[in-house]
Amino acid sequence: MKIYAVGLGPGDMAYLAPGAKEAIKRSDVVVGYTSYIKLIPDLLAGKEAISTGMRSEAKRCQAAIDEALQGKVVSVVCSGDAGVYGMAGLLFELVEARHVEAEVEIEVVPGITAATAAAAVLGSPLTNDFAVISLSDLLTPWEVIEKRLNAAALSDMVVCLYNPQSSKRSDYLSRAVQIVMQYREASTVCGYVRNAFRGESQSERVCTLEALPDEPVDMLTTVIIGNSDTRVIAGKMVTARGYRITDIDEG
Repeated sequence: MKIYAVGLGPGDMAYLAPGAKEAIKRSDVVVGYTSYIKLIPDLLAGKEAISTGMRSEAKRCQAAIDEALQGKVVSVVCSGDAGVYGMAGLLFELVEARHVEAEVEIEVVPGITAATAAAAVLGSPLTNDFAVISLSDLLTPWEVIEKRLNAAALSDMVVCLYNPQSSKRSDYLSRAVQIVMQYREASTVCGYVRNAFRGESQSERVCTLEALPDEPVDMLTTVIIGNSDTRVIAGKMVTARGYRITDIDEG
């Protein structure tokens, strides 16, 4: 009895890992958020698809476990990486809660997460240590998010922000920037990408930390705040790794 927790990457099939494709092909049932199921129609031929809307994560995972207990091979698909703000952890928790760990095997299949997808579009901002923090307080209290922002900013790590802003959380990015500006210059290089690697809907921009709160970001946007070694090279956001750059002998 097998469940694959599959990361679909940013959404473009060119960036879907071969291992993820194989896992879905081997599955009898594919379970996922409705929008993610729509991304892989060519992989669903001859398979049962179970989809639900937003905020039904537990329901999807329970359905996947039910199908696996019937002897079916199941893929639970997520955007990005299934283990990064995805369904993999919840699957493990529910299998434990139902005491079926010995009956249901979970295999996590990695995918390209939003942080690395956005970083590739912007240049190379994650070349050194970085932290990934979600600004959504749906499952994590804002007080905890604040502590994490303070710690990451104090450490001079590059900070990658998921879920930076929504209609109900219109000031969260601004609040995050205020925290980071206690430790970093207003001119710190930042960038953001909306719909990374999703065709013509993709948009991106490099800006400063001071300007970031006024930029048009939403839940489909990934924000990257640079550190003291981040700068702009050829219009791209680049964080130095620390290599020693020597003069090139052209003679």
